[in-house]
Amino acid sequence: MTIQLDLARAPFAADLARHGDRPAVLMADQVLTYRELAERVNDVAQRLGPVRRLAVLAAANDVDSLVAYLAALSGGHPLILVPADKPAALESILAGYDPDVVMRPGNGQPLLEVRREGTAHALHPELALLLSTSGSTGSPKLVRLSRENLQSNAESIAGYLDIRASDRAATTLPMSYCYGLSVINSHLLRGAGLVLTDLSVVDPCFWGLFRQQSTTTFAAVPYTFELLDRVGFSQMDLPGLRYVTQAGGRLDPATAQRYRGLGQRGGWDLFVMYGQTEATARMAYLPPQLAAENPGTIGIPVPGGAFRIDPVPGLEDGELVYTGPNVMLGYAECPGDLAAGRTIDELRTGDLARRHPSGVYEVVGRRSRFVKIVGLRIDLGQVEKILAELGVPAAGAGSDRGLVVAVEGDHDTSLLGKILAQRLGLPRGAVELHAVTGFPRLANGKVDYQGVLALARPEPAPDAEPAASQHVPAGPADVRTIFADALECDDVKDMDTFVSLGGDSLSYVAASIRLEKALGQLPPDWHLLTVGDLARRGRPARRRFFAPLETGVLLRAAGIVLIIGTHAQLLHWPGMAHVLFAVAGYNFARFQLGGDRVPRLRRQLRSLGRIIVPSVAFIAVAYLLTDRYGPENIVLLNSFVGPETWTTRWDFWFIEMLVYVLISVAGLLAIPWAARAERRFPFAFPLALAAVGLLTRFEILILPAPNPAPVLWLFALGWAVARTRTLRQRILVSAIAASTVPGFFDNPYRDATILAGILLLTWLPAVPVPNGCHRLLGVLAASSLYAYLAHWLVYPGLAPFSPALAVAASLAAGVVYWSLSMRVMGAVGRWMMKMQAGHRVSPDSAAIRTPGHR
Repeated sequence: MTIQLDLARAPFAADLARHGDRPAVLMADQVLTYRELAERVNDVAQRLGPVRRLAVLAAANDVDSLVAYLAALSGGHPLILVPADKPAALESILAGYDPDVVMRPGNGQPLLEVRREGTAHALHPELALLLSTSGSTGSPKLVRLSRENLQSNAESIAGYLDIRASDRAATTLPMSYCYGLSVINSHLLRGAGLVLTDLSVVDPCFWGLFRQQSTTTFAAVPYTFELLDRVGFSQMDLPGLRYVTQAGGRLDPATAQRYRGLGQRGGWDLFVMYGQTEATARMAYLPPQLAAENPGTIGIPVPGGAFRIDPVPGLEDGELVYTGPNVMLGYAECPGDLAAGRTIDELRTGDLARRHPSGVYEVVGRRSRFVKIVGLRIDLGQVEKILAELGVPAAGAGSDRGLVVAVEGDHDTSLLGKILAQRLGLPRGAVELHAVTGFPRLANGKVDYQGVLALARPEPAPDAEPAASQHVPAGPADVRTIFADALECDDVKDMDTFVSLGGDSLSYVAASIRLEKALGQLPPDWHLLTVGDLARRGRPARRRFFAPLETGVLLRAAGIVLIIGTHAQLLHWPGMAHVLFAVAGYNFARFQLGGDRVPRLRRQLRSLGRIIVPSVAFIAVAYLLTDRYGPENIVLLNSFVGPETWTTRWDFWFIEMLVYVLISVAGLLAIPWAARAERRFPFAFPLALAAVGLLTRFEILILPAPNPAPVLWLFALGWAVARTRTLRQRILVSAIAASTVPGFFDNPYRDATILAGILLLTWLPAVPVPNGCHRLLGVLAASSLYAYLAHWLVYPGLAPFSPALAVAASLAAGVVYWSLSMRVMGAVGRWMMKMQAGHRVSPDSAAIRTPGHR
């Protein structure tokens, strides 16, 4: 396969506008068309200027990073990519390569730090991109890639995967990693969409976004499949999924076969692939039709590439050598290397391989001392060098499971392990250090690396289960120790959760493996449970029947039942409507405050629409069918012009006040200084808002009707709960609630309900409920806004005969109206997307269907 290229540019980056109004970037809060993306790229390219300069980008999976990457590439500026969450990597590049421009994600546009107007470097005309070797952060060596490398590999990948303009790929891997970057390049080439996110596959919000944006594919490394198993991927309904790709290390053949079976039943394919950064990304792929008869192989060369196997003296298998237009120009180890042209024509992979009679290739081992751990290639020699610089003699070994290092002498292995994990970008649990009096040696005096590897902690047999009598549940102290090791944090408290401590997908596996050893089988959403709750749930008997449900969901479901039950006189439990205002603020902070100011405002207005439209439509029908309401109810203005005394026209006060609060808050955050204050003081800002509301709650300030300030106070308290990150902050919110809620109503039981709801939201992120109740509670929570609307027409006619029937009928009517509304709004959204390539509603805001305003 011959690919003709204009070497002055890589077309996939320079010709974005040719795809017109097709969606290019789809996020939780906005959609960018190719035309809009091209405009942003051109703006940043102009800011970079006409002089060719060396740039470095601290990249995250966000639109600013994507725009900066494409701007550098289309403008001809050689770019070094480093991960934004590894400041040490950026500092190393600044010290070692002295780039002319530093780029970082900003607040709506990339931030450019111009260190000099011209350039201090001689830059080869073909040089386009520099990446760390195979994702490793343990080596100073960079891979020099040309525009031809990038374009040819993107063409090749798009060809064998049959990427179509209608495809949408989720960014499950960092764009600073060559595999993640290849997903971006190949999809932009074909005019396909990128579902841009940094969410982990263990996060339910990721799968909400996945379905909402009709995503067709995602990329995985071997450890991703462990995560998928843990979140119940095999049971997920993903009708749009076309294929899953895998690279970043050898996937266990049994796992590959199992996922291929899942794909056959679900209508999607699994593509196992093989590559290295030195080959831009991909060198081989295993076509699905060859997979069944060739498990464990890497497949055939990508279009345009070729393999050969060179003999290695003393070994039965030879070294795999690759040639193709995607082979790098060479390595860079200092700024002077940036002027060099092509120094290699073929890539010696360092892998030992065999060619099967069917033509597929199999990798059977490594010739050099590298290992791949969680998708990162780790140079064991560099590991030893890092420790040697600290004055610690070391011998490193490892496998795909983890890194094992022997250190000579009396050293603090815990501290050294943290330092090493940070330098290498590995989760702490994947690094083991063992103090030894002397290294194990072979007969010839060389270090016995197999002996070093034998120091690793033993892995229990996968099918070994301890007898019930031998199972001793771990206590909170054990769980705190595991969290501290996996997340590299010392201050772990009983009310902390894996998520609140900053856990991510890399540390998830390491922590979950150790927790399962200590506690037994974990619930699917263990990462949302507190340390104390995890320890308590270590008892096998409880795990069979109970699973945690998010507290906000439980409060919404319980709230609507108690509100309708109180109105129908089945029971008497007032106060839940006000609890739901706190839940509304809690979920507003979780789902409505991300992104840039203007896109965020648009998202907030769309969310308001999802409350206002079904409410206005229902109230209009109620107005026509009954004499209970007036025109002011339809337009949600009863609080302004309705009767001052309480009548049926005040039935929808909750929705009116919620709309007023949301409009007020959205308007406030649309002001630039307020938006900056909220970002700078995420916890103090809602507390200040609560203080404003408390002025009217205590009648220090008297406002004319309508006055949303009393419920604004509760809304802001819920917002503050979502922003708590420390025990001290939770205690402060609890103290404010405990000192201000009592006396709000004349009924102390009503006040107690409100206070209990806020405290539950503050201290319990999830509540254990029977497994069989999860689906029912989820439906009740999702349809609660619609049930609130419908019950005003349903329960009055049934309550005199059977209050229980009145409640059940009201809830059922709400579910029906919710289902109908979702179908209608979904159809409208799809039509608008198709006709205008307009903005979609975010998966988070799609949940705003309740009085609690999720």
